[in-house]
Amino acid sequence: MDSNGNGKRGLPKLRDILRRQRQDSDGGCADSPDLEFVYDDTDSHTNEIAELYSYTEQPELQMNVKAFEDQMEQYALPPSWQRLSVSQRKSVVMKLLDQLEVSSKPMRMRAARCMLYIAQGCWAEMQSDAEQQQWTRSNVMLLYEMGVFNAFTDLLNIEIENSAAAHVAMRKLAVSLADSQDLRVILSVLYTITEVIRYEKALESSEYKSQIESFSNEIATSSGDELLVVKLLGMVTRFCSGAAPHFPMKKVLLLLWKLILVSLGGMNTLKNLKAEKRAKAGLPPQDEDTLDIAKTMRASSPPASASDLLEAQNQKRSSRPIRRSLMKQSSLDDHESLDMELDGGIGSDNGDDIVDEYDSRRPTEFGENQQMYNNYQHRPSTPTPTPLPAPRGLPWKPKVRQKDIDLFLENARMKFVGYNIQGDRDSLAGLPQPIHEGVKTLKEHMYTSLAELQIQAEEAIARNPLSNIEEEIEATPVEILYQAMLPNLPQYMIALLKILLAAAPTSKAKTDSINIMADVLPEEMPMTVLQSMKLGIDVNRHKEIIVKAVSAILLLLLKHFKLNHIYQFEFMSQHLVFANCIPLVLKFFNQNIMVYVGAKNMIPILDFPSCVIGDQPELTAESLEIGDAAPYSWRNIFSCINLLRILNKLTKWKHSRIMMLVVFKSAPILKRTLKVRHAMTQLYVLKLLKMQTKYLGRQWRKSNMKTISAIYSKVRHRLNDDWAFGNDLDARPWDFQAEECALRASVDRFNNRRYTNSPKELDYEPVDNCLSSVLGIPHDLSDNFKKHYDLWLEQEVFNNSIEWERLLTEFV
Repeated sequence: MDSNGNGKRGLPKLRDILRRQRQDSDGGCADSPDLEFVYDDTDSHTNEIAELYSYTEQPELQMNVKAFEDQMEQYALPPSWQRLSVSQRKSVVMKLLDQLEVSSKPMRMRAARCMLYIAQGCWAEMQSDAEQQQWTRSNVMLLYEMGVFNAFTDLLNIEIENSAAAHVAMRKLAVSLADSQDLRVILSVLYTITEVIRYEKALESSEYKSQIESFSNEIATSSGDELLVVKLLGMVTRFCSGAAPHFPMKKVLLLLWKLILVSLGGMNTLKNLKAEKRAKAGLPPQDEDTLDIAKTMRASSPPASASDLLEAQNQKRSSRPIRRSLMKQSSLDDHESLDMELDGGIGSDNGDDIVDEYDSRRPTEFGENQQMYNNYQHRPSTPTPTPLPAPRGLPWKPKVRQKDIDLFLENARMKFVGYNIQGDRDSLAGLPQPIHEGVKTLKEHMYTSLAELQIQAEEAIARNPLSNIEEEIEATPVEILYQAMLPNLPQYMIALLKILLAAAPTSKAKTDSINIMADVLPEEMPMTVLQSMKLGIDVNRHKEIIVKAVSAILLLLLKHFKLNHIYQFEFMSQHLVFANCIPLVLKFFNQNIMVYVGAKNMIPILDFPSCVIGDQPELTAESLEIGDAAPYSWRNIFSCINLLRILNKLTKWKHSRIMMLVVFKSAPILKRTLKVRHAMTQLYVLKLLKMQTKYLGRQWRKSNMKTISAIYSKVRHRLNDDWAFGNDLDARPWDFQAEECALRASVDRFNNRRYTNSPKELDYEPVDNCLSSVLGIPHDLSDNFKKHYDLWLEQEVFNNSIEWERLLTEFV
């Protein structure tokens, strides 16, 4: 092989890799094993740090070492961070902070690169990844204590307002890495500090508790200046508007995600906050957590596709099928479920199709993949837990809303008594004993959410604004963030969805679409096949990381706003719907989902810090795949689950939005997503299918009984919910528009009352009857009026006679 990597031996290997990347999902997906993916707030700490850097940024890492060595020489100190004492390290940091204040930009950025090198753990002096991580941790805490985070926030402000860089980038035909060099250094320092502190916060026994609390409070509250989260959202909006095409979007979005995660909290924080708020509202504790129960579930085999059914029919014609109808069938194994469909045919008894998710058998192919995954040392992911023994039966307790009980009582009274009693939920006079038992069962399973209480309180204030006084708004981090985002929240949502659209693998490049590749494309395009291959992997990896960050940001904001106040959540979700979030997510899933989940867009030997520590192997076609043995892509499954959860949140109990799922033909798209053998992914897909089943027609239900069975066995049952039959009275099409309009009116009333100073309900405002106070109200008079005041008095007051008697007689 020559120096450019163009040897004859390497070409077949490259072709093999390319062929594998473009493979069709129909080949090899039927035998796919269950994915032992563990859903969490983030991936492992090392992977989160590695994803910050593109592979094309690797040469710039050496510039950080050079800047550090030059500065140490200038300070007459040895160019080794480990040899310095603690006091010398603090002195170096203080000198670098002073240098960040100078007017010369090259000197400022050299100091910034030194800071980045220190935050990266001074990797040039380290012998292993573990040693580098330990030094990163101690250095980051030192930098934060010395005030580096605030100094770099100020530097970021300067760079954001740098109009010269924006003008240069706008005049260029293609923006490249060189245009965002300074911004990337600043954002890398901010992200490294944030990610290390986030990781420390996740550890229960951290020695840096005071620094962690201080950092969380600092980024969650604004002292005079705007929140850093809002500043970053502003960067996203400016980038999407074309005013700043050089902004490195991947780093901005990753930093934005981690800041929201640290300041507001992740899944555990949400769970604890929900328990506290329910207890405070006098509601019973929630004994089931969706994520916890989903982790104990087993994946189902996907429903047969059209090609499978055609193949089955052809085989039935050509050979006599083996009868296995008396054996218990398990849909956990794809081979067996396919045999079952071959034997029974399309019109066979649907009882054989019921998904037995608690069967103890597992696919045999999983053992080999698990062994490969365990041997995969380079990329430590969240440890795979031992599956809990799940009880036989349904995984959830059924629920019922107060609205459902009221409807049940109303129908029973009209049927047996002949009239209805408005507002009476206890009287059962004249109703037969089975109805009594039915009401008792419904009340035992009644679930009251915090959202229902908040809506009731808002309706009471709207009806009687004088007698219902609103409680004082607690200044929580979520409330502060919502108030800061409120003026421009629609623009933020549109910008995030634009980036999600540009990064989606199904999106085709258009001339008017935004260029999210500005911080990955080098100035000079690759000249060899190997370099092109590396850049192609880097571009795909870049898009995947952006999708991961955007989906996590949207889900975190929706979850926290919903817990804080339901109308804050509804405000954000309405603007997502108006910005076409629902068709965008469906477009994302309308792809070869098995290829996306199993994508290998990574080169482990080029991940930071492996790319700079120890002896670096030559980059060849063989070394591209060293360590690349994971059976799935963590970030891609994480993105898929996040997007499915967002879609669920936007459409739950909203008939107009459920109809959008039907109109955009989401059922076949979602059915294909069931091919992913992961229980939590399948759970959220089945929820989306369940809510639209009543609108899909009898023929669809008849030909998709296996999916219906999976919904029955996996998704929570709502008593009195005839989701599979389409008899819902709320499903009238003429109510859809009114429902959305009524919701928007309620949300606008809530925002106007709580977050604007101008009184909207003038009829309920007190009237000032005091003459002196009315006359004492200051009015701004123009200089022209003051100059000609005497003339105005003469013309308008003295020369005009007022007939008071006539004025009074008009009102008699």
